[in-house]
Amino acid sequence: MQIILLQRIVNLGKLGETVDVKPGYGRNFLIPLGKALPANKANIEKFETRRAELEAEEAKEVAVAQERADALTDVNVIMRAKSGDEGKLFGSIGTRDIAEALTNSGLEVDRAEIKLPEGTLRQVGEYNVDIQLHHDVTASILVTILSEDGDDQDTAEEATDENDNYSEE
Repeated sequence: MQIILLQRIVNLGKLGETVDVKPGYGRNFLIPLGKALPANKANIEKFETRRAELEAEEAKEVAVAQERADALTDVNVIMRAKSGDEGKLFGSIGTRDIAEALTNSGLEVDRAEIKLPEGTLRQVGEYNVDIQLHHDVTASILVTILSEDGDDQDTAEEATDENDNYSEE
């Protein structure tokens, strides 16, 4: 089945391209969601009259995504989680947790935009996380995971050390 794409679709094509897809994919997904039109003479003419409008709309989406990406530059998200002695987390930090932390800090990010190619984060440390805001726009943030109870133990040990020093004098 030949269709005309009304927007860019990953691994398929760009706006305005005529591509071959399996009939079920075209009929049941692309056409009902308004992502494509069947490629016939009437639809080709209709698309050509709307081409400038669709290209302007896509350019506007890219510009908005670029603004959001600029707002995310140099962002460091610090998260605390319970961990064991070796820095392994009791659980994990996933896309939902990162999106929630960003939203709480005032930066609106959807969890589907956060890309964790190696899966959830399960160790204490620093991670570079990509946020794909548009097909062509990706921002990178730094996620720092600290031990929730590790810092408390360190401060408790320091306090007992200080108390020991005072008792010795």
